[in-house]
Amino acid sequence: MASSRRIRGRAPSADYWPGFVDAMATLLLVLIFLVSIFMLTQFFLAKSITGKDSALNALRSQIAELADLLALQQRENADLQSTIASLTDALETAEGEQSRLAGLLAAGAGSSDREAVLLSELDEERKVSAQALAQVELVNQQLAALRRQLASLEQALEAAEAKDRESNAQIADLGRRLNSALAQKVQELARYRSEFFARLKQALGNRDDIEVVGDRFVFQSEIFFASGSADISDEGKRELRKIAVAIQEIAVGIPDDTNWILRVDGHTDAVPINTIAFPSNWHLATARALAVVRYLITSGVSEKRIAATGFAEHHPLVAGTSAEANRRNRRIEFKLTER
Repeated sequence: MASSRRIRGRAPSADYWPGFVDAMATLLLVLIFLVSIFMLTQFFLAKSITGKDSALNALRSQIAELADLLALQQRENADLQSTIASLTDALETAEGEQSRLAGLLAAGAGSSDREAVLLSELDEERKVSAQALAQVELVNQQLAALRRQLASLEQALEAAEAKDRESNAQIADLGRRLNSALAQKVQELARYRSEFFARLKQALGNRDDIEVVGDRFVFQSEIFFASGSADISDEGKRELRKIAVAIQEIAVGIPDDTNWILRVDGHTDAVPINTIAFPSNWHLATARALAVVRYLITSGVSEKRIAATGFAEHHPLVAGTSAEANRRNRRIEFKLTER
């Protein structure tokens, strides 16, 4: 009769697991699809941003070159203006000298020698005036060409600045969309973390040695390991199998484009250890985290979605070195986080 009662007590569990495993498989397929979509989205967004940055850098380089060329042309313009002013002064001087010689010629018309000298000087002044006029005309033509070049450069600079503003606006819009997408993914990950915690609580039941601290699920080390050991106990393996089931169930519902990972953190208390197997608390904490990760992988958790980290005694959950503080600080933590 006792045997019959034990069999009847286990029957509901046998009916429960097949449906549970089917649900897990379905959720896993959905998760893989969604994670793939997210990775593709991130790839194309990153590629688009890189292309925009390269184009923007090239455009800014072009603007700088145009600005330098415009400054050079403006300096040449100033030099030409100065040359025109000098030639104008020379022309005015030559014209004044010509007028003076013409006056002298008119006043000394009675002396042939004096007249010849004045006429010769007048001819020279006229030649100088003609040369000055020719130079002024040439400089005016150069100045007109330079002004046309300046106008063309200013138009090119305005067009480049307008293109720069447009590129900046596009990059800013792309950044806003990317930030919005990332914020949405963070919110989704927080929702999946809550679902993960809920599934773990349901699978593990209410235990005093298991608690949720912030965004982490905390297990006392005694659940999995004996003192000073990194070998998982039979009880620990039973609990880890439940955790593996919960991880696989929640993984199915996470989209492929959500870049998530389950981090397993090993922590020790402040009591130092120095053995052949574990020369320090770092070695013990890391070995325990690795042992948990290896067992979860053998229980069906994807090795691409899990990582092990050791913290030794340097991140205590509670302060102090009392027996109770040491008990709580010796722990394994599970954190569903962004990779």
